[in-house]
Amino acid sequence: MNITGKITGIKYTITLRKELKEVDIAGLDINKTPAAFLLSDNKQTYAVSKWVSPKRTRTYPYERVYNTLQYVSKKITVIPIVKDEGTDGDRDYIQWDTVSLMSLLDVFVVFAYYDSAKINPRNKLKITSQQFDNEYVLGKIKEIERYHSSALHWNLNELSEIHLVVEKTKKAYSKIEKKTGVKLHNFEGLKNFANKIENDRASFMAFSRDKAEKAQAREIVTVQPKERLSTSSKAKITISNYLGGQYFFTVDETQYTKNKISLIERKHSKNSLLPSRGDIKDGLLKMILFSNLTDVKADGKLVKSKSVLCLTSSFLKGEVTSSHTKNEIDGFIVKNKFSTGQISLIKSIFEEARKNNFLVKVQFS
Repeated sequence: MNITGKITGIKYTITLRKELKEVDIAGLDINKTPAAFLLSDNKQTYAVSKWVSPKRTRTYPYERVYNTLQYVSKKITVIPIVKDEGTDGDRDYIQWDTVSLMSLLDVFVVFAYYDSAKINPRNKLKITSQQFDNEYVLGKIKEIERYHSSALHWNLNELSEIHLVVEKTKKAYSKIEKKTGVKLHNFEGLKNFANKIENDRASFMAFSRDKAEKAQAREIVTVQPKERLSTSSKAKITISNYLGGQYFFTVDETQYTKNKISLIERKHSKNSLLPSRGDIKDGLLKMILFSNLTDVKADGKLVKSKSVLCLTSSFLKGEVTSSHTKNEIDGFIVKNKFSTGQISLIKSIFEEARKNNFLVKVQFS
């Protein structure tokens, strides 16, 4: 099933809040900050997150971004355009759909690079402890301070000059390779990546969008280990923004009856009563998108949509949803002997669902 929808603006209230540490810009070292933090320059405060890899599936970067969205100030995220762990490890590149999502959420992206690393003590053919070029990141954050247009425009403008970051990346990784003696991937790959970007911004977007579409197609037929589906009805969802850009995502499961469709994001825990906070916040980021969709169509037909976050575990007894009464929710909590922290988590998620008009299900699977 092909699903389309539009986002003309994001309206969302965050309840699962996390208080962030404040860092003064005068002493900023991006490599020593928390994963998400507040950056103060005595005039303004910005909410900043950082990724340790451009690949989204490894370290819950969406959780880090989610933790900054509660603030009304500018939101900034620092992402390496590439991470090379050595020829015995992985090399991951930033993808257009990542930039798309950040733009839709009005998050400014600093396209960064690593300029130091150490030999991995567990595998001498790989590097670890990669560190950002702090001065470069700091310079970009100061540019964002003075930038008065939207995050979307910033991100697109930065993409038009990303070949400069690629050149810095090549030089930095060459230095790391010489210093550590660890062989990295052939720089021809970086050159090819740069060539596709350097043509112009449109060609980079087309190139990355093509890869995103292919990844989307692969994901539709792939069930991740942390997903437990009651059906195998993964579907494509293509989101358009107010400028007409198209962004490609997948939805874990759909339920379609008459003119109504449920867009279901699933998070499963194999070892505990509830998925981790990282998994849950990853799912909530999708809810921010799905709950702001308008003009939703399924295979070309206009439908009403409902966003659903389904949290499952084989340890749970029964099920409950955010639409149930307080007595029903309390009964479910008692039956499953949740801890104080788990009770607080469930109630916060349910409150967030009610405030933003989506549904949360907690159930056995």
